[in-house]
Amino acid sequence: YSELSIENWIMPAVYAGHISQVVWLHPPWAQQISEGKHHFLIGKDISTTTIRVTGTDYYFLSDGLYVPADQLENQKPLNLHVILINPTEVSNSQEENGEVASAKRLKLNTDDTASTVSASSSVVPGDLDRSTPSLKKKEVQSASAPNKAETLSECSASSSLRNGECPIREVVKDVCQVLQKGDAYVLDIDLDFFSVKNPFKETYTQTEYELLQELYNFKKPHRNATEEGLVDCVENRVHQLEDLEAAFADLCDNDDEETLQKWASYPGMKPLVQLVHSLKTRMESPDYEMVHQAGLTCDYIELPHHVSTEEEIEGLIQSVEVLLKDMPKPTLVTVARSSLDDYCPSEQVDIIQEKVLNLLGSVYGALDVHLDYSGTSSF
Repeated sequence: YSELSIENWIMPAVYAGHISQVVWLHPPWAQQISEGKHHFLIGKDISTTTIRVTGTDYYFLSDGLYVPADQLENQKPLNLHVILINPTEVSNSQEENGEVASAKRLKLNTDDTASTVSASSSVVPGDLDRSTPSLKKKEVQSASAPNKAETLSECSASSSLRNGECPIREVVKDVCQVLQKGDAYVLDIDLDFFSVKNPFKETYTQTEYELLQELYNFKKPHRNATEEGLVDCVENRVHQLEDLEAAFADLCDNDDEETLQKWASYPGMKPLVQLVHSLKTRMESPDYEMVHQAGLTCDYIELPHHVSTEEEIEGLIQSVEVLLKDMPKPTLVTVARSSLDDYCPSEQVDIIQEKVLNLLGSVYGALDVHLDYSGTSSF
């Protein structure tokens, strides 16, 4: 990694030994990683010298990140917990808060359920799948022991508790199991946890988006695939993405019909013709690099897209408050606005930020807030 960003910082932090536990708290509309506990290794691929994982969830396979354990050196274990969070029904908020006040929320970084691992933790409420084959996710880290941390991340959640799905008290219990007493941790909150858009759906027409999905579709391995089958699956996926990247890079230089037909002759690339023709009818000079970035988000599941109502946002704020009240005070709280890239709706981001800061103030007292995006700091 030459540089880190919001969608790829977790795995390098694990590889560096700073994080060993991650808890991703997500909403019903964010389903990028399967529910439950995932334990796998992160290390340096001896053949490419890049960071890779032994995780076999589609999330990792579709980004070409999986390799067998014997291909990794400097291995670091990671426990990832993926837990659903529902918003509290506003009408029942006081009742719910009373019930769960002592239950508390689970560990804030769904990496594992921690327990006897001496490491710092990270809790991250945010949206996971951003794109690019380098791990799209956001998390919160907590630093307790030097060089180790547990990470918890929260995805946008917008279902209500009316059906009793994943009651907050259960989430609190799980998180508390992960967060050890005395462990330092970082709470990382992404504002698109509360309301999220898929910005590419506004950039491209429905037909164009469907063509991208066809071009970038991830062919899943068989349910009980062997290690060899998983390796073949990933190799095919990497070749597919490399061809698509090369095609759009070529189109950046020259998008004439000859170039287009050349690439369309590649296996699985036929939809490229209709896509480029459509783009050129709407735009004088299509941004093919951006088209490729959009395509990278079209693998086995769409990016979350759920613009929340005021009631849903308030319900999520109340659920998070219940979770935080019984948890130890974090060493650091980081907040990502996710507004410049349009994941958090621009018309809602300031309102959500105000609600989150008010929530943190009510739980932790006076805050020392640094607004990096504005170059200023306040309270």
